[in-house]
Amino acid sequence: MDSKRVLLTGVTGFLGSHTAIQLLNKGYKVIGTLRSKKRINEIRDVIAKHTDHIENLTFAEADLSDEDRWYELTSQVDYVQHVASPFPRESPKHEDELIIPAKNGTLTIMKAALKNNVKRVVITSSLAAIAYGKTPKELRKVFTESDWSDVTRNEDITPYYKSKTIAEKAAWDFIQENRTDHDLELTTVNPGVMLGPVIDQDFGTSANMIIMLMNGSFPALPKIEFDIVDVRSVADLLIRAMEAPQAAGNRYIATAQHLTLKEIAQLLKRHYPERKIPTAQLPNVITKMLSYVQPVLKPTLLEVVERKIDASKARKELGWQPIPAEEAVLACAESIVANKLVK
Repeated sequence: MDSKRVLLTGVTGFLGSHTAIQLLNKGYKVIGTLRSKKRINEIRDVIAKHTDHIENLTFAEADLSDEDRWYELTSQVDYVQHVASPFPRESPKHEDELIIPAKNGTLTIMKAALKNNVKRVVITSSLAAIAYGKTPKELRKVFTESDWSDVTRNEDITPYYKSKTIAEKAAWDFIQENRTDHDLELTTVNPGVMLGPVIDQDFGTSANMIIMLMNGSFPALPKIEFDIVDVRSVADLLIRAMEAPQAAGNRYIATAQHLTLKEIAQLLKRHYPERKIPTAQLPNVITKMLSYVQPVLKPTLLEVVERKIDASKARKELGWQPIPAEEAVLACAESIVANKLVK
């Protein structure tokens, strides 16, 4: 393969760094964007531990609101992997603080890619854009890539989930509105809760859940459940979605297995018997009461019901084989201990 160039947004993030490693190991030249040049040496050193092709990684400081900068960065690249999207640990005072930057940032990248004849943009969206804002009746169905979250039903969606839905829809609308005068292709990947090895201090909010289980932050467990996927498997799917001709114009759910928080805790307890990892569960009413005291718990209230997901499309169409969810949990825990993120 001649070294094709990929612009990767959010290279310092949990998924961004793993995606950079896999792209480099496949022979791509990668331009990784970050918000501050101060982190360049740190993230280069982290990524260099996992690839022999670090010379093919360059960095660019960029803000998603700067259209001229993105026009400059998308010139002479073959693909864009738009991974950057901050996941706040607490909801903002106003949802537009998340929604407007997510939507506008996505459109800035789409416009720049269109002007510069980029072949394909792959956007990391989320299961949040598929399975939320649902009525009790709708929650009985199995969700697929054809489904969209309803951003008008506030009782079953968070500001962050709204931002992911609105930003992804904006990208698809942009492709539709400009379909007659370009060859730009779009593919989106919609992961569930991402776990797996933490290789840097900039770890995802999902990994924070494992830290809290292992450091005694939970006296007992909320009755919540998730669709888990290993971050390495998501990076793999992002590249498949970029390379496969048949992926153009498609969405792909990225999940490996459904696990309850109790099942995750029991798995950790078996492997770390010396740690005080709780397995007793809180009644839902108590979790709801605690969420008023600890706002960080509020988004978890949406996970007290199972959202049935069919994630077979990526397996059937792209040959994707995700790492088992239990392996993702344990890899996350092992890396947290190794990096001394828990005592």
